[in-house]
Amino acid sequence: MGKREGGEAAARDPAVVTPTRPNPLWRAACWLPALLLVAGEVFASLTPPNYNSAPFFTAAPLVAASLLSARATAVVAAIAVLASVDITVHRGSPSTGESVTENVTVLTVSLLALGINRVVRRSDSRLRSARGIAEAAQRAVLPVPPARVGGLRIAARYVAAQADAGIGGDLYAVQDTPYGVRLIVGDVRGKGLGAVEAVAVVIGAFREAAEQERTLDGVAHRLESALRREGDRRANLDQFEGFTTAVLAEVPHGGTRRLRLVNRGHPPPLLLHPDGSVGETHPRTPALPLGMGDLGEGDWPDRVEEWDFPPGTTLLLFTDGVTEARDAAGVFYDPRERLTGLQSRSPDGLLDFLAADVARHAGGHTDDDMALLAVHRVDGHGRDHLRAHPGR
Repeated sequence: MGKREGGEAAARDPAVVTPTRPNPLWRAACWLPALLLVAGEVFASLTPPNYNSAPFFTAAPLVAASLLSARATAVVAAIAVLASVDITVHRGSPSTGESVTENVTVLTVSLLALGINRVVRRSDSRLRSARGIAEAAQRAVLPVPPARVGGLRIAARYVAAQADAGIGGDLYAVQDTPYGVRLIVGDVRGKGLGAVEAVAVVIGAFREAAEQERTLDGVAHRLESALRREGDRRANLDQFEGFTTAVLAEVPHGGTRRLRLVNRGHPPPLLLHPDGSVGETHPRTPALPLGMGDLGEGDWPDRVEEWDFPPGTTLLLFTDGVTEARDAAGVFYDPRERLTGLQSRSPDGLLDFLAADVARHAGGHTDDDMALLAVHRVDGHGRDHLRAHPGR
């Protein structure tokens, strides 16, 4: 396994939004107020007295209001007013009334810029507070799963489509139950706090049902019922999005090589084998997403399908933020093609590679969030069957 990056621990927390450095264009823009002040002085010194340099001195504090702090904006405003007055006093002007008008205009705009800056800073503060609440809510409903559960090595990621957003409708959960290790990866229709609220409903119902239901299709039925009850309670599709695509998985205890899946309208998981081959788990019988069972005749029949899951194999589950990522030519990302031949990695290393590869494919910008869950099966002696080098 390759050397881990220093930020891996933070990356494992789905609700942690790593602070991003201001881009070079933003840093350059912050120098614009100073450049306008200098340009005003240069313009005044190189032109006759009847030429007006006030536009430079009025523009500087207005630009500073949206880019700089309150103190920096006040400094720019003060310099603009003093520079305008100084030019009037030392250069004189053909018209005294015109000079007074220029100075009053610069002073008025400077005061207006201070007010604008205060409004902008207050809005930023409220936005940061709302974002913090949203991140805390998502952290509560999407805790980091344990690294090892029941002979499995597990890793999870939540990758937001926008660098400054850590909230959305994608979900995952891992539960060690009397019937085996059960997992869910899903995607709630919608965004924002409403989607997180729906995620909480799904995750809460899953954790309860996973402990109580003997079969995986029983768990799916309980999730369907929970979403239906929630929709009836609110009776407002604008508040509750109503359906969730999801894959439910179960790895039984006791050393069996079997993997059980129920797919409700979700991208099929992949099975990554030690030899580099990748298998898909397309459901033999398509099914509607959770919460849409009432569109069929009676309850939608969930069918549990079994797959071979030998030691050394990694189960990769993901949301459609992966498969719907497109490059500049509009070509969708194909995880099976991209991961075929990939040398074995730890679950964390696999998710690091996948997240980075999707970002490269999409040119650094994706339109949808991604929830990623990797489950690696060790053998009976606890060996991982993972190579000691990073692979591709």
